[in-house]
Amino acid sequence: MRALVQRVSRSAVYIEGTSPAAQIGNGMLILLGVGRGDTRDDLRFVAEKCAHLRIFEDDQGKMNRSLLETGGEALVVSQFTLYGDTRKGRRPGFSDAAPPQVARVFYEGFVEALQGLGVPVRTGVFGAHMHVEIHNDGPVTLMVESPSR
Repeated sequence: MRALVQRVSRSAVYIEGTSPAAQIGNGMLILLGVGRGDTRDDLRFVAEKCAHLRIFEDDQGKMNRSLLETGGEALVVSQFTLYGDTRKGRRPGFSDAAPPQVARVFYEGFVEALQGLGVPVRTGVFGAHMHVEIHNDGPVTLMVESPSR
């Protein structure tokens, strides 16, 4: 499982319209990719890592606080292209991405796991064509991967 994590001052997702389908203020945008062979342990690991990742500034301006400590929100958007393989040719291959019916279950499980840890979560719509507005704060962008990767 892969999560591209961005610290944001705000973020929103739009689906077929001008009003955001979901939006957050200060917090974390998580673009989530599910790989073939991912397990519930991978899901829990990545959710816990995201919730506890110390990427928010403390009083001294150091990245020393987590999403849970700041009371920030998470916007979780499914992103199968995180498993795009560009090593050969010019068209990415996606054979390492989980099939949609499996990925949806893991995506929903990831959202539930974050909520279970106390993170307020908003989501995109799985499988929809979306426009994501990102106000990256810093900028801070990190890749979180499960240990099996």
